[in-house]
Amino acid sequence: MSADTVRDEDHQVGTPVGLAHEALLYRGTDELVAAIVPVVRDALAAGEPVLVAMPGPNLDLLAAALGDAADGLRLVDMAEAGRNPGRIIPWILHAFIQEHAGRRVRIVGEPVWAGRTDEEYPACAQHEALVNVTLAGCAAAIVCLYDVSGLAPHVLTDAKRTHPVMLGEGRRWSSPDYRPETVVGAYNQPLPDVPSSADAVDFDGTGLAGLRDLVADHARRAGMIERRVVDFQLAVNELVSNAVLHGAGGGTLWIWTVAGAVACEVRDRGRAVVPLAGRVPPGPGSVRGRGLVLVNYVSDLVRIHTQPDGTAIRLYMRF
Repeated sequence: MSADTVRDEDHQVGTPVGLAHEALLYRGTDELVAAIVPVVRDALAAGEPVLVAMPGPNLDLLAAALGDAADGLRLVDMAEAGRNPGRIIPWILHAFIQEHAGRRVRIVGEPVWAGRTDEEYPACAQHEALVNVTLAGCAAAIVCLYDVSGLAPHVLTDAKRTHPVMLGEGRRWSSPDYRPETVVGAYNQPLPDVPSSADAVDFDGTGLAGLRDLVADHARRAGMIERRVVDFQLAVNELVSNAVLHGAGGGTLWIWTVAGAVACEVRDRGRAVVPLAGRVPPGPGSVRGRGLVLVNYVSDLVRIHTQPDGTAIRLYMRF
């Protein structure tokens, strides 16, 4: 499809179309505000529910530019709510769409910014690719923001591979590089080495209560507050339980402390985790599929490396 066949009227409010997932390339905050304010005002004028999820400073700039109109928005600090990229689809995007079921919604999001770490970025790229699958058919127009002045060239290349439509410099065109499935595979990478100082425990279906006590003790000694200790226990319990059920009956757990966080990795030798695991909220009546969604909710970062003969899942929990 050529660029001139991508028409604005394809995404008009009220048109019974499915997901529109676009990337807006901008340069600096002035250009960001100038591009987004008209989009938001048009959506509000048309009666669309609008969610804006950006890191706090950009969120503040947009709110100031919108003035009283900002009262009609759902504003979310992406640096907090979306710090873990695996949390964005189920707990921000899907939740907002479901809240307004039966209506077309407008979402402006900035899942990738210059402050993202090298370890966070692969999960960000996979998130953007999986939006196209997990939300396919949803009545949502999603615009993802990319600051070309602050992001590395490979990030912008990935944006073109994960978004079917690109926006920038007053133009709107179909991305000839759109291949989201290649991004999911490209970032299914081996995780960084576990440090030699990490505590390691082999486990099976027995003694899981002791394992929960072990990780709680480690988290408390690191300085984690009790509420977060409970979250950490819950997340680790989900990972080891999944390993017992689906990972040949057990696996190995490593736990260690990094700057400002406790890290835990669980490896098993069972069947591979599918790319969508943890990204798709289970249906209301489902009793399965909640584990990794819950892990994503309470964790500050979750990384997964899956192979035909096993899976490694690493989570980080800030103090």
